[in-house]
Amino acid sequence: MRDGFGPTISTPGHMGVDYETRVDFDRLRSYRFARAREALEASEFGALLLFDFYNIRYVSGTWVGGALGDKMTRYCLLTRDHDPIVWDFGSAVIHHQLFSTWLEPENSRAGMLGMRGAIAPEAGLFASAVEELVGILGDHGVLGQPIGIDIVELPFLFEMQAAGVEVRDAQQTMLDARQIKSTDEIMLLSQAAAMVDGVYQDIFEALKPGVRENEIVALANKRLYEMGSDQVEAINAISGERCNPHPHNFTDRIIRPGDQAFFDIIHSFNGYRTCYYRTLAVGSSTAPQRDAYTKAREWMDKAIDLVRPGVGTDVIAKAWPAATEFGFASEMAAFGLQFGHGLGLGLHERPIISHLNSLSHPVELKTGMVFALETYCPASDGFSAARIEEEVVVTDDGPAILTRFPAQELMVANKY
Repeated sequence: MRDGFGPTISTPGHMGVDYETRVDFDRLRSYRFARAREALEASEFGALLLFDFYNIRYVSGTWVGGALGDKMTRYCLLTRDHDPIVWDFGSAVIHHQLFSTWLEPENSRAGMLGMRGAIAPEAGLFASAVEELVGILGDHGVLGQPIGIDIVELPFLFEMQAAGVEVRDAQQTMLDARQIKSTDEIMLLSQAAAMVDGVYQDIFEALKPGVRENEIVALANKRLYEMGSDQVEAINAISGERCNPHPHNFTDRIIRPGDQAFFDIIHSFNGYRTCYYRTLAVGSSTAPQRDAYTKAREWMDKAIDLVRPGVGTDVIAKAWPAATEFGFASEMAAFGLQFGHGLGLGLHERPIISHLNSLSHPVELKTGMVFALETYCPASDGFSAARIEEEVVVTDDGPAILTRFPAQELMVANKY
Protein backbone atom coordinates (compact mmCIF):
# COMPACT_ATOMS: atom_id res chain seq x y z
CA MET A 1 0.00 0.00 0.00
CA ARG A 2 1.23 3.48 -0.76
CA ASP A 3 1.88 5.62 2.29
CA GLY A 4 2.41 8.96 0.57
CA PHE A 5 1.81 11.03 -2.53
CA GLY A 6 5.32 11.08 -3.97
CA PRO A 7 6.95 14.32 -5.10
CA THR A 8 5.08 17.46 -4.12
CA ILE A 9 2.97 19.18 -6.78
CA SER A 10 2.10 22.81 -6.05
CA THR A 11 -1.56 23.60 -5.38
CA PRO A 12 -1.64 27.39 -5.04
CA GLY A 13 -4.76 29.44 -4.47
CA HIS A 14 -7.04 30.11 -7.41
CA MET A 15 -6.59 33.90 -7.55
CA GLY A 16 -3.60 35.78 -8.86
CA VAL A 17 -1.72 37.55 -6.05
CA ASP A 18 1.38 39.69 -5.73
CA TYR A 19 3.02 37.68 -2.95
CA GLU A 20 3.21 34.18 -4.51
CA THR A 21 4.12 32.72 -7.88
CA ARG A 22 0.98 31.07 -9.15
CA VAL A 23 -0.42 30.23 -12.58
CA ASP A 24 1.02 32.58 -15.21
CA PHE A 25 -1.53 32.58 -18.03
CA ASP A 26 0.70 34.48 -20.46
CA ARG A 27 3.37 31.84 -19.90
CA LEU A 28 0.75 29.10 -20.27
CA ARG A 29 -0.46 30.43 -23.63
CA SER A 30 3.11 30.91 -24.87
CA TYR A 31 4.05 27.36 -23.92
CA ARG A 32 1.04 25.84 -25.65
CA PHE A 33 1.49 27.91 -28.81
CA ALA A 34 5.18 26.99 -28.96
CA ARG A 35 4.38 23.28 -28.59
CA ALA A 36 1.83 23.48 -31.41
CA ARG A 37 4.17 25.45 -33.66
CA GLU A 38 7.01 22.98 -33.01
CA ALA A 39 4.69 20.09 -33.85
CA LEU A 40 3.70 21.79 -37.10
CA GLU A 41 7.34 22.46 -38.01
CA ALA A 42 8.19 18.80 -37.47
CA SER A 43 5.21 17.55 -39.46
CA GLU A 44 4.47 16.97 -43.13
CA PHE A 45 1.79 19.67 -43.10
CA GLY A 46 1.87 23.10 -44.66
CA ALA A 47 -0.68 24.26 -42.06
CA LEU A 48 -3.00 22.97 -39.36
CA LEU A 49 -6.74 23.58 -39.56
CA LEU A 50 -8.31 22.80 -36.20
CA PHE A 51 -11.96 22.16 -35.36
CA ASP A 52 -11.49 20.23 -32.11
CA PHE A 53 -12.39 22.85 -29.48
CA TYR A 54 -9.61 21.67 -27.14
CA ASN A 55 -7.04 22.11 -29.90
CA ILE A 56 -8.43 25.57 -30.69
CA ARG A 57 -8.07 26.56 -27.04
CA TYR A 58 -4.57 25.08 -26.87
CA VAL A 59 -3.34 27.02 -29.89
CA SER A 60 -5.24 30.31 -29.60
CA GLY A 61 -6.12 30.71 -25.91
CA THR A 62 -9.77 31.34 -26.84
CA TRP A 63 -12.79 29.42 -25.64
CA VAL A 64 -16.49 29.27 -26.30
CA GLY A 65 -18.03 26.41 -24.35
CA GLY A 66 -21.50 25.32 -23.37
CA ALA A 67 -23.98 24.81 -26.18
CA LEU A 68 -21.59 26.09 -28.85
CA GLY A 69 -18.47 24.24 -27.83
CA ASP A 70 -19.09 21.09 -29.85
CA LYS A 71 -21.08 22.35 -32.82
CA MET A 72 -18.13 22.48 -35.24
CA THR A 73 -18.72 26.17 -35.90
CA ARG A 74 -15.35 27.43 -34.66
CA TYR A 75 -12.09 26.72 -36.45
CA CYS A 76 -8.49 27.87 -36.24
CA LEU A 77 -5.75 28.02 -38.87
CA LEU A 78 -2.09 27.79 -37.87
CA THR A 79 0.63 28.27 -40.49
CA ARG A 80 4.39 28.16 -40.02
CA ASP A 81 4.87 31.89 -40.49
CA HIS A 82 1.74 33.48 -38.98
CA ASP A 83 -0.13 33.72 -35.73
CA PRO A 84 -3.31 31.64 -35.45
CA ILE A 85 -6.46 32.88 -37.14
CA VAL A 86 -9.71 31.98 -35.36
CA TRP A 87 -13.11 31.94 -37.04
CA ASP A 88 -15.65 32.36 -34.28
CA PHE A 89 -19.34 32.41 -33.48
CA GLY A 90 -21.12 35.75 -33.86
CA SER A 91 -20.41 38.31 -31.17
CA ALA A 92 -17.66 36.14 -29.65
CA VAL A 93 -15.46 37.69 -32.34
CA ILE A 94 -15.86 41.18 -30.93
CA HIS A 95 -15.38 39.89 -27.39
CA HIS A 96 -12.10 38.24 -28.33
CA GLN A 97 -10.94 41.33 -30.18
CA LEU A 98 -11.54 43.33 -27.00
CA PHE A 99 -10.26 40.92 -24.36
CA SER A 100 -8.06 38.26 -26.00
CA THR A 101 -5.36 40.82 -26.61
CA TRP A 102 -2.65 38.26 -27.43
CA LEU A 103 -4.44 37.84 -30.78
CA GLU A 104 -4.25 40.59 -33.37
CA PRO A 105 -7.81 41.90 -34.00
CA GLU A 106 -7.71 40.85 -37.65
CA ASN A 107 -7.01 37.27 -36.54
CA SER A 108 -10.41 37.01 -34.85
CA ARG A 109 -12.95 36.59 -37.63
CA ALA A 110 -16.60 35.70 -37.95
CA GLY A 111 -17.36 32.29 -39.39
CA MET A 112 -20.22 29.83 -39.69
CA LEU A 113 -20.41 26.41 -41.31
CA GLY A 114 -23.10 23.80 -40.79
CA MET A 115 -23.66 23.46 -37.03
CA ARG A 116 -23.32 19.68 -37.36
CA GLY A 117 -25.68 19.53 -40.31
CA ALA A 118 -28.37 21.95 -39.15
CA ILE A 119 -27.44 24.30 -42.00
CA ALA A 120 -27.49 22.32 -45.25
CA PRO A 121 -24.39 22.39 -47.48
CA GLU A 122 -26.54 23.89 -50.23
CA ALA A 123 -26.56 27.16 -48.28
CA GLY A 124 -22.99 27.63 -49.50
CA LEU A 125 -21.29 28.29 -46.14
CA PHE A 126 -18.86 25.41 -46.52
CA ALA A 127 -17.95 26.50 -50.03
CA SER A 128 -17.33 30.13 -49.06
CA ALA A 129 -15.25 29.13 -46.03
CA VAL A 130 -13.07 26.85 -48.16
CA GLU A 131 -12.65 29.57 -50.78
CA GLU A 132 -11.39 31.96 -48.08
CA LEU A 133 -9.06 29.35 -46.63
CA VAL A 134 -7.65 28.42 -50.04
CA GLY A 135 -6.83 32.08 -50.60
CA ILE A 136 -4.99 32.30 -47.26
CA LEU A 137 -3.10 29.07 -47.91
CA GLY A 138 -2.09 30.42 -51.29
CA ASP A 139 -0.87 33.68 -49.73
CA HIS A 140 1.36 31.64 -47.41
CA GLY A 141 2.71 29.47 -50.21
CA VAL A 142 1.43 26.16 -48.83
CA LEU A 143 -1.48 25.47 -51.16
CA GLY A 144 0.25 22.49 -52.77
CA GLN A 145 1.19 20.93 -49.44
CA PRO A 146 -0.92 18.57 -47.29
CA ILE A 147 -3.11 20.36 -44.76
CA GLY A 148 -3.64 18.73 -41.38
CA ILE A 149 -7.19 18.64 -39.97
CA ASP A 150 -8.11 17.15 -36.60
CA ILE A 151 -11.89 16.53 -36.88
CA VAL A 152 -14.24 17.67 -39.60
CA GLU A 153 -17.79 17.73 -40.94
CA LEU A 154 -17.93 15.67 -44.12
CA PRO A 155 -19.31 18.49 -46.34
CA PHE A 156 -16.31 20.62 -45.39
CA LEU A 157 -13.95 17.77 -46.24
CA PHE A 158 -15.65 17.29 -49.61
CA GLU A 159 -15.30 21.02 -50.39
CA MET A 160 -11.60 20.91 -49.52
CA GLN A 161 -11.11 17.93 -51.80
CA ALA A 162 -13.06 19.62 -54.59
CA ALA A 163 -10.72 22.62 -54.26
CA GLY A 164 -7.74 20.32 -54.74
CA VAL A 165 -6.50 20.52 -51.14
CA GLU A 166 -4.94 17.33 -49.81
CA VAL A 167 -6.24 16.72 -46.29
CA ARG A 168 -4.49 14.47 -43.75
CA ASP A 169 -5.01 13.60 -40.08
CA ALA A 170 -3.59 16.20 -37.68
CA GLN A 171 -5.22 14.95 -34.49
CA GLN A 172 -2.22 12.70 -33.89
CA THR A 173 0.09 15.70 -34.25
CA MET A 174 -1.92 17.80 -31.81
CA LEU A 175 -2.27 15.05 -29.21
CA ASP A 176 1.49 14.51 -29.33
CA ALA A 177 1.99 18.24 -28.75
CA ARG A 178 -0.44 18.32 -25.82
CA GLN A 179 0.86 15.30 -23.91
CA ILE A 180 3.74 17.04 -22.07
CA LYS A 181 2.30 19.47 -19.55
CA SER A 182 3.95 22.68 -18.37
CA THR A 183 4.23 23.82 -14.75
CA ASP A 184 1.16 26.02 -15.23
CA GLU A 185 -0.89 23.19 -16.72
CA ILE A 186 0.04 20.89 -13.84
CA MET A 187 -0.89 23.57 -11.31
CA LEU A 188 -4.31 23.94 -12.96
CA LEU A 189 -4.80 20.17 -12.96
CA SER A 190 -3.86 20.14 -9.28
CA GLN A 191 -6.29 22.95 -8.50
CA ALA A 192 -9.07 21.10 -10.33
CA ALA A 193 -8.33 17.94 -8.33
CA ALA A 194 -8.29 19.90 -5.06
CA MET A 195 -11.81 21.07 -5.78
CA VAL A 196 -12.92 17.46 -6.15
CA ASP A 197 -11.16 16.56 -2.89
CA GLY A 198 -13.56 18.95 -1.20
CA VAL A 199 -16.60 17.63 -3.03
CA TYR A 200 -15.80 14.10 -1.85
CA GLN A 201 -15.80 15.35 1.73
CA ASP A 202 -19.30 16.71 1.10
CA ILE A 203 -20.39 13.42 -0.46
CA PHE A 204 -18.94 11.45 2.43
CA GLU A 205 -21.03 13.48 4.87
CA ALA A 206 -24.21 13.37 2.74
CA LEU A 207 -24.12 9.68 1.83
CA LYS A 208 -26.94 8.23 3.95
CA PRO A 209 -29.86 5.86 3.38
CA GLY A 210 -32.71 7.68 1.63
CA VAL A 211 -30.47 9.94 -0.46
CA ARG A 212 -30.81 9.38 -4.19
CA GLU A 213 -27.96 9.11 -6.66
CA ASN A 214 -29.18 12.18 -8.54
CA GLU A 215 -29.12 14.20 -5.29
CA ILE A 216 -25.42 13.42 -4.95
CA VAL A 217 -24.95 14.55 -8.55
CA ALA A 218 -26.77 17.81 -7.78
CA LEU A 219 -24.65 18.35 -4.67
CA ALA A 220 -21.42 17.82 -6.63
CA ASN A 221 -22.47 20.17 -9.43
CA LYS A 222 -23.45 22.91 -6.99
CA ARG A 223 -20.22 22.72 -4.99
CA LEU A 224 -17.98 22.60 -8.04
CA TYR A 225 -19.55 25.66 -9.62
CA GLU A 226 -19.39 27.47 -6.28
CA MET A 227 -15.65 26.74 -6.14
CA GLY A 228 -15.07 28.08 -9.64
CA SER A 229 -15.47 25.16 -12.04
CA ASP A 230 -15.98 26.33 -15.62
CA GLN A 231 -17.58 23.07 -16.77
CA VAL A 232 -18.97 20.07 -14.94
CA GLU A 233 -18.83 17.57 -17.76
CA ALA A 234 -20.25 14.55 -15.95
CA ILE A 235 -20.87 13.04 -12.53
CA ASN A 236 -21.29 9.28 -12.26
CA ALA A 237 -23.15 8.09 -9.15
CA ILE A 238 -23.54 4.32 -8.92
CA SER A 239 -24.78 2.38 -5.90
CA GLY A 240 -25.93 -0.99 -4.66
CA GLU A 241 -26.74 -3.60 -7.29
CA ARG A 242 -25.94 -1.05 -10.02
CA CYS A 243 -22.23 -1.34 -9.22
CA ASN A 244 -21.80 -4.62 -11.08
CA PRO A 245 -21.77 -4.40 -14.04
CA HIS A 246 -20.61 -0.77 -14.18
CA PRO A 247 -23.27 1.28 -16.07
CA HIS A 248 -21.27 4.56 -16.33
CA ASN A 249 -24.21 6.81 -15.43
CA PHE A 250 -26.49 7.88 -12.57
CA THR A 251 -30.18 7.37 -11.82
CA ASP A 252 -32.75 8.27 -9.18
CA ARG A 253 -32.02 5.08 -7.20
CA ILE A 254 -32.43 5.48 -3.43
CA ILE A 255 -29.26 4.60 -1.55
CA ARG A 256 -29.78 1.94 1.11
CA PRO A 257 -27.94 0.76 4.26
CA GLY A 258 -24.91 -1.36 3.48
CA ASP A 259 -24.65 -0.25 -0.16
CA GLN A 260 -21.31 0.07 -1.82
CA ALA A 261 -21.33 3.22 -3.94
CA PHE A 262 -18.79 4.76 -6.28
CA PHE A 263 -18.64 8.14 -8.00
CA ASP A 264 -16.70 9.76 -10.81
CA ILE A 265 -16.33 13.54 -10.91
CA ILE A 266 -15.37 15.04 -14.26
CA HIS A 267 -15.06 18.82 -14.38
CA SER A 268 -12.61 21.48 -15.48
CA PHE A 269 -10.96 24.50 -13.93
CA ASN A 270 -9.65 26.99 -16.49
CA GLY A 271 -10.11 24.20 -19.00
CA TYR A 272 -8.08 21.53 -17.18
CA ARG A 273 -9.98 18.40 -16.32
CA THR A 274 -10.40 15.82 -13.62
CA CYS A 275 -11.45 12.20 -13.81
CA TYR A 276 -11.64 11.10 -10.20
CA TYR A 277 -13.40 7.99 -8.86
CA ARG A 278 -13.90 7.11 -5.23
CA THR A 279 -15.78 4.18 -3.65
CA LEU A 280 -17.55 4.41 -0.29
CA ALA A 281 -19.71 2.13 1.79
CA VAL A 282 -22.94 3.37 3.35
CA GLY A 283 -23.23 2.82 7.10
CA SER A 284 -21.42 -0.50 7.08
CA SER A 285 -19.44 -2.79 4.79
CA THR A 286 -19.32 -6.50 4.07
CA ALA A 287 -16.38 -8.86 3.67
CA PRO A 288 -16.96 -9.22 -0.12
CA GLN A 289 -17.01 -5.43 -0.49
CA ARG A 290 -13.81 -5.02 1.49
CA ASP A 291 -12.09 -7.83 -0.41
CA ALA A 292 -13.00 -6.29 -3.77
CA TYR A 293 -11.72 -2.92 -2.60
CA THR A 294 -8.44 -4.43 -1.41
CA LYS A 295 -7.85 -6.02 -4.82
CA ALA A 296 -8.68 -2.80 -6.69
CA ARG A 297 -6.28 -0.91 -4.44
CA GLU A 298 -3.51 -3.46 -4.93
CA TRP A 299 -3.88 -3.24 -8.71
CA MET A 300 -3.78 0.54 -8.46
CA ASP A 301 -0.66 0.62 -6.28
CA LYS A 302 1.20 -1.82 -8.50
CA ALA A 303 0.54 0.42 -11.50
CA ILE A 304 1.50 3.64 -9.71
CA ASP A 305 4.74 2.14 -8.42
CA LEU A 306 5.82 1.45 -12.02
CA VAL A 307 5.39 5.05 -13.19
CA ARG A 308 8.78 6.41 -14.20
CA PRO A 309 10.15 8.28 -17.22
CA GLY A 310 11.18 5.74 -19.84
CA VAL A 311 8.72 3.05 -18.78
CA GLY A 312 6.35 1.79 -21.47
CA THR A 313 2.60 1.85 -21.04
CA ASP A 314 2.63 -1.91 -21.71
CA VAL A 315 4.47 -2.35 -18.41
CA ILE A 316 1.75 -0.40 -16.60
CA ALA A 317 -1.05 -2.35 -18.29
CA LYS A 318 0.54 -5.68 -17.32
CA ALA A 319 0.16 -4.70 -13.64
CA TRP A 320 -3.58 -5.18 -14.10
CA PRO A 321 -5.49 -8.44 -14.54
CA ALA A 322 -6.64 -9.61 -17.94
CA ALA A 323 -10.33 -9.20 -18.69
CA THR A 324 -10.99 -12.92 -18.26
CA GLU A 325 -9.57 -12.77 -14.73
CA PHE A 326 -12.35 -10.47 -13.48
CA GLY A 327 -15.33 -11.81 -15.35
CA PHE A 328 -15.24 -10.46 -18.91
CA ALA A 329 -15.01 -12.37 -22.16
CA SER A 330 -12.60 -9.99 -23.91
CA GLU A 331 -10.51 -6.88 -23.45
CA MET A 332 -12.92 -4.98 -25.67
CA ALA A 333 -15.82 -5.88 -23.37
CA ALA A 334 -13.81 -4.80 -20.31
CA PHE A 335 -12.32 -1.65 -21.82
CA GLY A 336 -12.35 1.32 -19.46
CA LEU A 337 -12.29 -0.72 -16.25
CA GLN A 338 -8.56 -1.38 -15.83
CA PHE A 339 -7.63 1.76 -17.68
CA GLY A 340 -5.44 4.82 -17.91
CA HIS A 341 -5.89 8.00 -19.91
CA GLY A 342 -4.13 11.31 -20.30
CA LEU A 343 -5.65 14.42 -18.74
CA GLY A 344 -5.43 18.02 -19.85
CA LEU A 345 -7.78 20.26 -21.77
CA GLY A 346 -9.42 17.03 -22.90
CA LEU A 347 -10.69 14.20 -20.75
CA HIS A 348 -9.06 11.46 -22.81
CA GLU A 349 -5.63 12.51 -24.01
CA ARG A 350 -2.41 10.55 -24.43
CA PRO A 351 -1.39 8.10 -23.16
CA ILE A 352 -4.27 5.62 -23.25
CA ILE A 353 -3.28 2.60 -21.13
CA SER A 354 -5.08 -0.73 -21.32
CA HIS A 355 -4.63 -4.35 -22.32
CA LEU A 356 -6.62 -3.53 -25.46
CA ASN A 357 -3.98 -1.29 -27.06
CA SER A 358 -0.89 -0.88 -24.86
CA LEU A 359 0.54 -4.40 -25.12
CA SER A 360 0.93 -4.12 -28.88
CA HIS A 361 1.44 -0.34 -29.20
CA PRO A 362 3.11 0.94 -26.02
CA VAL A 363 3.89 4.60 -25.41
CA GLU A 364 6.99 5.67 -23.48
CA LEU A 365 6.25 7.66 -20.33
CA LYS A 366 7.92 11.06 -20.22
CA THR A 367 8.37 13.69 -17.54
CA GLY A 368 5.42 16.07 -17.64
CA MET A 369 2.80 13.54 -18.69
CA VAL A 370 -0.37 13.58 -16.58
CA PHE A 371 -2.84 10.73 -16.64
CA ALA A 372 -5.54 9.04 -14.60
CA LEU A 373 -5.30 5.37 -13.62
CA GLU A 374 -8.55 3.49 -12.96
CA THR A 375 -9.13 0.05 -11.46
CA TYR A 376 -12.35 -1.90 -10.97
CA CYS A 377 -13.02 -5.12 -9.06
CA PRO A 378 -16.38 -6.90 -8.90
CA ALA A 379 -17.25 -8.32 -5.48
CA SER A 380 -17.95 -11.99 -4.84
CA ASP A 381 -21.52 -11.13 -3.75
CA GLY A 382 -22.38 -10.67 -7.43
CA PHE A 383 -23.56 -7.07 -7.32
CA SER A 384 -21.12 -4.87 -5.38
CA ALA A 385 -17.87 -3.56 -6.88
CA ALA A 386 -14.94 -1.28 -6.06
CA ARG A 387 -13.77 1.51 -8.36
CA ILE A 388 -10.68 3.62 -7.65
CA GLU A 389 -8.99 6.32 -9.68
CA GLU A 390 -5.83 8.34 -9.10
CA GLU A 391 -4.43 11.19 -11.19
CA VAL A 392 -0.68 10.85 -11.66
CA VAL A 393 2.06 13.22 -12.80
CA VAL A 394 5.25 11.70 -14.21
CA THR A 395 8.21 13.47 -12.61
CA ASP A 396 11.96 12.83 -12.76
CA ASP A 397 11.63 11.42 -9.25
CA GLY A 398 8.71 9.13 -10.01
CA PRO A 399 4.94 9.46 -9.68
CA ALA A 400 3.23 12.38 -7.97
CA ILE A 401 -0.45 11.99 -7.04
CA LEU A 402 -2.91 14.86 -7.55
CA THR A 403 -5.99 13.12 -6.10
CA ARG A 404 -5.89 13.35 -2.31
CA PHE A 405 -9.23 12.20 -0.86
CA PRO A 406 -8.41 9.07 1.20
CA ALA A 407 -8.61 5.85 -0.78
CA GLN A 408 -6.17 3.40 0.79
CA GLU A 409 -9.02 1.41 2.30
CA LEU A 410 -12.78 1.26 1.90
CA MET A 411 -14.18 4.18 3.86
CA VAL A 412 -17.60 3.85 5.48
CA ALA A 413 -19.74 6.98 5.33
CA ASN A 414 -21.96 7.71 8.35
CA LYS A 415 -20.88 4.50 10.06
CA TYR A 416 -23.43 2.79 12.33
